[in-house]
Amino acid sequence: MKTYRTGEIASLTGLHPNTIRFYEDIGFIAKPARLPNGYRVFTRLDLEQVRFCRLALRAEALQNGLRDTAVAIIRLSAASDFSRTRQRTREYIAQIDREIAFAEGAIQSVETTLARRAIAERSARKRREAAEALGITVETLRNWERNGLISDGQLHNGCRIYTAEDMKRLLIIRTLRCANYSISAILRLMSRLSESRDVNVLMTLDTPEETDEIVSACDHLLSSLHSARDDAKTMLERIRLMEKIKTLH
Repeated sequence: MKTYRTGEIASLTGLHPNTIRFYEDIGFIAKPARLPNGYRVFTRLDLEQVRFCRLALRAEALQNGLRDTAVAIIRLSAASDFSRTRQRTREYIAQIDREIAFAEGAIQSVETTLARRAIAERSARKRREAAEALGITVETLRNWERNGLISDGQLHNGCRIYTAEDMKRLLIIRTLRCANYSISAILRLMSRLSESRDVNVLMTLDTPEETDEIVSACDHLLSSLHSARDDAKTMLERIRLMEKIKTLH
């Protein structure tokens, strides 16, 4: 049976040897056998478990417990409990699918909101009234203003008031934030909407500008979720391979 040293595993997986040791320390891979001189000896199964770790941790989308689920799957793999690893991975795919549906649903909601006329039941609201109508806190509303998601508006007796058009924009912001779109992605959309209503909502949210200083996973949320789903499907294939290797040895 072919065996590997730590450096060989690192070279084959593109990781630093210290990362391999760290994975062992935190239970992401099974503890390898050791030679009398203390050197670690890895098997083909160990190699595949390291590859599995790297694949499971590659996902950029971390919201709503996705990373916690990926870590739980890794630990099951390290214990060679492949039946539960497979089941948990399928649950992980379903979890990602729910996040994709939520993100896509938010875009559809925004498009529907943009297609409607401005809210007409109230001509203007004070800050606290606007926050209560949206089901958010006043501080959240202030934070959106500080981040430029909604521009400075009208004042009435020294108080900020929100028009029906403001409320429409705030509803869009709230919907997208609930679906985990980033402040910067929403700001891009709000800026484009200020210029024109003829905006591709999905492309605007999911395509950061080259000039953006920091680009997070939530700046291309749907792309990140679809990549995570593709990786999770590959994980199922890797589980079958690890099962086969364990059976042969």
